[in-house]
Amino acid sequence: MFFALSKTLGVMLLPTNLLIGLGIAGLILLFTRFAWAGRRLLIASIALLAICGFSPLGNLMLYPLEARFPPWDDTRGVPDGVVVLGGSIEPDLSAARGTAVFTGSVDRIIAAAALAHRYPQARIVFSGGSANLVSDDAAKEADTARAVFERLGIAKDRLLMERQSRNTLENAEFSKAMLNPKPGEKWLLVTSAYHMPRSVGAFRRAGFTVEPYPVDWRTGGPRELMKFSIYALDGLGRVETAMREWIGLSAYWITGKTAVFLPGPAEP
Repeated sequence: MFFALSKTLGVMLLPTNLLIGLGIAGLILLFTRFAWAGRRLLIASIALLAICGFSPLGNLMLYPLEARFPPWDDTRGVPDGVVVLGGSIEPDLSAARGTAVFTGSVDRIIAAAALAHRYPQARIVFSGGSANLVSDDAAKEADTARAVFERLGIAKDRLLMERQSRNTLENAEFSKAMLNPKPGEKWLLVTSAYHMPRSVGAFRRAGFTVEPYPVDWRTGGPRELMKFSIYALDGLGRVETAMREWIGLSAYWITGKTAVFLPGPAEP
């Protein structure tokens, strides 16, 4: 039920979908006795789309997420393994084209491969199945990721592919079940910086202790917080990414899938 709601209600609440929906509703109302309400909805939807597209709103929403965890400190010691979360490969397109088709989060794979070469004894775990509401066994992100890692020079016997997870919670639960991490082991968690708070919260709830290794930043830091976008799609993309994460954090906290609303370094 939780997964289905996240792929239906959660998607409907994303700014672009919601505002376009309001605009369509306003257009329909123009041809009824509620035309006054239709005009207001149309004006509001267009104005809010412009605000999301051109204003610094996306930066302001993303920055608290990306700043929550600092870059990993390599003086902390050699890791026993690296868990990299899915979201960097389009499994359906990859299956259709017969080669890896990457998303904007490809930094996750690049960082994991770099860590694998830097720490040749570390195990590399990729956690990602299919995030589609309805899917079969034909297109799993982990299947494509295995071939990518091997082409990047990572030996097959170092790779573990978790291919059943559909969301962050299942990434944590299924990875722990697969690895059964031992006390004292050091595991790095590689995912996008904006996604790290929810990911760390889910892994803590699953009882899997990890050290955050954030990558794939979408903001340039405090100096760029008030930067306007030249292209509306760029601004809308940042707002969509941030809103998806804030909705996810809220849902995970309300349903007890994380112990705190915004997990950070200080929580146990």
